[in-house]
Amino acid sequence: MKYRILLAALCAVSLFGCEEVLLTPVEEEDSIEEPAVLLEDVARVLSHVPLGGEQLDEVYDAARASATNGYDEEYRMQELFSEPGCGVGDAGSTKADNYGKPLRELLREAVYSTKASTGLEDPDAWLDALSASDIQIYWPFSEEWNGDAKPVITFDPGGDAMQNEGYRLEADGRVTKVLVTEEMARDQPVWVINRNSDADYKTLEMMRREDPDWGHGGGGLVITKGETELRTLVLRSLKSRRNFDSWLAGASEIWVKMAKVEDFTASTEAELRLYDPAITDFMVVVRRGQMGEEVILNTVLVSEWTSQLSSCGLMIVEDDGGTQTSWKCSAVVKYKSQSYGFEVDLPFRTRDDIIWRGSVTRNFLERNSGKPVNLGDVEVVFELI
Repeated sequence: MKYRILLAALCAVSLFGCEEVLLTPVEEEDSIEEPAVLLEDVARVLSHVPLGGEQLDEVYDAARASATNGYDEEYRMQELFSEPGCGVGDAGSTKADNYGKPLRELLREAVYSTKASTGLEDPDAWLDALSASDIQIYWPFSEEWNGDAKPVITFDPGGDAMQNEGYRLEADGRVTKVLVTEEMARDQPVWVINRNSDADYKTLEMMRREDPDWGHGGGGLVITKGETELRTLVLRSLKSRRNFDSWLAGASEIWVKMAKVEDFTASTEAELRLYDPAITDFMVVVRRGQMGEEVILNTVLVSEWTSQLSSCGLMIVEDDGGTQTSWKCSAVVKYKSQSYGFEVDLPFRTRDDIIWRGSVTRNFLERNSGKPVNLGDVEVVFELI
């Protein structure tokens, strides 16, 4: 889930000449500490749980709920212990009554069993740490589950690993080891124990629920205000042609960040000083099964683009963490035939891979409105209406 694309659009005449990257850290990340609970231990313990239909349904319900809410196919331990069956974004609700014996109960029993708890010196402390951690069950391709097959359980070993050791509980109670690959996960259920990286953020889907104005994509009209024509820039869709990280880490979190100067109609210097750029950001998760597919967004990037705004700057990066830094750019508008710059810092992280960045002109947007545009390893569709 480390993959995150950040899409930043801002009004500017040209940004190729202002691509100054500030490498002065904004804030250092917390020092890496030894986790209280290891992913391998969770996978090993969970592999000893005699999963029945109720528990399978519980994990499936949570994974699909998370996906419906715009997140990955994930079931955090936080929900597993406090809100059985709920996915990320289902805060304040619980489906515990739907399951006669929630998975948390079987997991506790497995932790206390001699076979599964070997090496766990304090089961109570371990369970408390697990329930408060960012660990989760990730179920890739869960939409393909037949409603009966039991999973192979593995964990994310980190790095660029594309396969790992997995555990299968046999009918006689033995746990056997198998090699787990993404191809296997497409053909049969695989639960990956990994860490959550998106639950603290609101997806575009969650924002739409809170605010109906999000994501309607304008009305297909050109609005006029006085003598100044207003246009609306819409991001219709985005397609990723490849996954940038290991499948064991999860989906692609695509961040859209835009710095904009909207409805710019200044005719005096006093009016000019009233304008400030604003940054809008939202997250869209592209699941492994959606790679290569068009993800429909229909989201407004600039709601009031006047004729004084001539271009926008675009930055697409893959998020790999690191220290926060920024890309220093200028949002430029036309005022009395002269250019006026608004300075903007767009945040990203030092380990991020910059896929594409540069200037997109209004003429380019009009010429390609509604058409796929290739930008490195992603394809986007803009519409200027």
